[in-house]
Amino acid sequence: MKREGEVELARNPAEDATDAGVVFIGRILSPWTDRFECPKNMAAAREAGKPARVELDETYRRGLMGLDGYSHVVILTWLDRSQRNLIIQKPRHAQEPRGTFALRSPARPNPIGMHVAGIISIDEAAGVVEIDAIDVLDGTPVVDLKPYFASIDAFPDASRPADRGRP
Repeated sequence: MKREGEVELARNPAEDATDAGVVFIGRILSPWTDRFECPKNMAAAREAGKPARVELDETYRRGLMGLDGYSHVVILTWLDRSQRNLIIQKPRHAQEPRGTFALRSPARPNPIGMHVAGIISIDEAAGVVEIDAIDVLDGTPVVDLKPYFASIDAFPDASRPADRGRP
């Protein structure tokens, strides 16, 4: 449903020829099956206190070797049930519309999700990474996993418009 102030692209990017091939390496086993119940971000997902799992296809399971030494993992997902044709959006929490690239909304030309999750356990043989929380629907495809490095991935002085007195 389009909200006041939102602008759609002239064509849906999902219908365009692809520039790159993306291979899904597994799926998210999430407690969330309804998008209206699904947390809007990882902070809200952690507050809900419901762990989740990343289940890798057999071909990719050996790629987990060594990940067990990390406390957190970056999970890239393909938000397969998201709208792809909004270029300006009006989030419920915002007073004014914003460009898609100024939002963390799942509605985007390439619906790639990025989630930093705490690792609870890893079963390399089964291809399962248990995580503390997730903010996607059950069955969401996984594009990639990467170890999270606080020393290079965190920017304590990063800011956003609200931090600088802008809405």
